[in-house]
Amino acid sequence: MTRLNRRSALQTLLAASTLPSAFGLRAQSSPDVAALLRAGGCVLMLRHAQTVAGIGDPPNFQLDQCSTQRNLSDEGRDQSKRIGQWFAARKLPVGSVQSSAWCRCKDTATLAFGRFDLLPALNSTFDSRSSQTAQTDVLRERLKGLRAGQFEVWVTHQVNITSMTGEVPAMGEAFVVKLGSASSPGRVLARTQFA
Repeated sequence: MTRLNRRSALQTLLAASTLPSAFGLRAQSSPDVAALLRAGGCVLMLRHAQTVAGIGDPPNFQLDQCSTQRNLSDEGRDQSKRIGQWFAARKLPVGSVQSSAWCRCKDTATLAFGRFDLLPALNSTFDSRSSQTAQTDVLRERLKGLRAGQFEVWVTHQVNITSMTGEVPAMGEAFVVKLGSASSPGRVLARTQFA
């Protein structure tokens, strides 16, 4: 690249970096997750906290036997407790906590919120995608029923969050989700790792 080409490329980059301010546009600050939840009409879709290394579950795992599943790591247990502390620090009352039947989700819910109810539509479809559409439809219908001032926490798996939002969460990451369109069942208002 010649000196003239480098200068031209640099000028283009500089112009592009100042374009938003030239038109009066500013970077948006991250949404206040607690305020969105207080406003309600939404759900907090939380991917279970950090697990021991692995993908999916070991062959022949059993839902009623945690020892046969991929479970939370020590870091994941600490992460779950920090999530609960985040809610407590904001004096944000959590009504309904729904969880997948997988132990890593139930443990995340228990350590963060002290309770949960099982919601089969939150169960993992990682090994069998045949029920994904039906599960997403159930979640969409449940989300439709949430009114202003009302939110739920759903502790689930990456596959369900991705099916609902089109986004891929990290372990321990949560999305505030409102009802979306038919092509995108859930609209992400904010995402957080409770830092």
